[in-house]
Amino acid sequence: MVATVRCDEIANERFGCLTSDAEWLDLENDVQAGSVLSFGKKLGSIVEVHMEEYDKEAVYFDEAVRKSKRQLLESRILNLVQPAFQKNLSHLRTKALEKFKTGLNQSLESGKGFAASVRETTESSLSEFNQGCADSVIKQADWDYSKTLEKVRRDIEDHALSVRESKLTELTNHAKEKLRKALVEPVESLFDAAGQTTWASIESLYKRETQAILPEVFKALSGFEMGSEFSEEMVSKLRDYGQSIVENKAKEEASKILMHMKERFTVVFSHDKDSMPRTWTGKEDVRAIAKEARSAALKLLSVLAVIRWDDKPDRIENILISTLLDGSVASKSSSASSGDPLASTSWEEVHPKHTLITPAQCKSVWKQFQSETEFTITQAVSTQQAHRRGNGRLPPPWALVAMAVLGFDEIMMLLRNPIYVFLLFVGYLLVRALAVQLDIGREFQNGMVPGILSVSAKLLPTLQNLLNKVATDQQQPQQQGQQHRPPAAEAPEAQHPPPPLLLSPKSSMSELRRLHTPPSPVRRSVSSPSHSSPPSPKASPRKVAEEQKPPDNESSSAYSIV
Repeated sequence: MVATVRCDEIANERFGCLTSDAEWLDLENDVQAGSVLSFGKKLGSIVEVHMEEYDKEAVYFDEAVRKSKRQLLESRILNLVQPAFQKNLSHLRTKALEKFKTGLNQSLESGKGFAASVRETTESSLSEFNQGCADSVIKQADWDYSKTLEKVRRDIEDHALSVRESKLTELTNHAKEKLRKALVEPVESLFDAAGQTTWASIESLYKRETQAILPEVFKALSGFEMGSEFSEEMVSKLRDYGQSIVENKAKEEASKILMHMKERFTVVFSHDKDSMPRTWTGKEDVRAIAKEARSAALKLLSVLAVIRWDDKPDRIENILISTLLDGSVASKSSSASSGDPLASTSWEEVHPKHTLITPAQCKSVWKQFQSETEFTITQAVSTQQAHRRGNGRLPPPWALVAMAVLGFDEIMMLLRNPIYVFLLFVGYLLVRALAVQLDIGREFQNGMVPGILSVSAKLLPTLQNLLNKVATDQQQPQQQGQQHRPPAAEAPEAQHPPPPLLLSPKSSMSELRRLHTPPSPVRRSVSSPSHSSPPSPKASPRKVAEEQKPPDNESSSAYSIV
């Protein structure tokens, strides 16, 4: 009984001394801040000192009781210091993971393979962790740190997996970006110049660019040591991505099919085979050129109608040409018969997911395309007609020579009698004025018979209006001259003989009328002598007519001559 009581007292006293031991308190504070080097050696020394003190004081008591109390004291001490041991292991675990991360990054930056870098860095990190755990264990306790070691392994594996996924994603994105740059612009260029071999060229481009990028991908994947199955899966994903690029680009271009068709039509219709702008001189066959341009636009429509990843021929282009270009869409749309090949939402022998423009949509797009390109064709026809009218003022040279030879006698007769020339000139001006008033060119645009009927109906009223206008224009200068004529001085009336008849091609009607009108008697004004004197009676009639003649601004016009 004495041994039991006394050994309890000694054990409690030793335990209290340990809890207040400065060396233990410092070690506990250090382990809270971070891992402590030689932690097991320092902690074991502290525990051993207090256990030896117990042994010294309890040496004279019963051995069985002494050993029993010693075990209880050792158990209490180990329970006290074990949290510090676990804390030190936690710091060692964090330190091992950080070492693995740093070592892996450095190894990858040096160009070493991913799998080899992971193995080397893992071994190094775990070795350091095992060494730290061995240094943390005290000889008084048989602490197991295998669970912590497994946790460290899992941390390292998880980080390695995350880095691998990141590197594979980076590799995949790099390969996809490179493949996208290699496909987008060439595919767009091929669609711009769409033809019969467009899809064959696109498929050849796709295979060539995909094969060109695969060696780089295989080389990068070899460092991961993932196996052939993973490599084949990644290559398959890259090929699918390349196909998606082409298909998305085709869908984008198909959504702008009307704009592309109009551009193709304009290029073919407005430029010749040498890519030079056309000049519509009247010799071109507008109908044939328009059909050729529309055929080129229709081929573009057939190319973008479906996606073709195989070499199987289809009848889409033939159906579109026979239905839209050779036939009349308007007449076919009026009777929605079951025999219309475009009255459908899918193409024969084409998978629905590869259909970009359905047959019904092709028909609708073609109608809109025809209506929007009709103005260009009409403008070209109008330009040709204007050019023909501009070049049709004179007959061809052979006709002039024939007229000169066959009409030699008539020409000589006209030269011997100038009055005929004058009459012919006046007649020509009259006919030219009537042609301008009637707008002969516009009247005959609708045909010969409607033009003749329209001109016949307007000829007589136009001629009357022309003569009335000429008479009105000739009376206005005479009235103005009478209003502004100064009063003459009172003098006996002088009878002047009528002036001779002067015929000149430039003489106006008012001049002839004035020359043959006898002068009226006037009274001399009783005004002041400052007024200007009347014209001398000796002035010739020609001089008087020239002084009173109105300015001839349009001497060559038909109105003045008539």
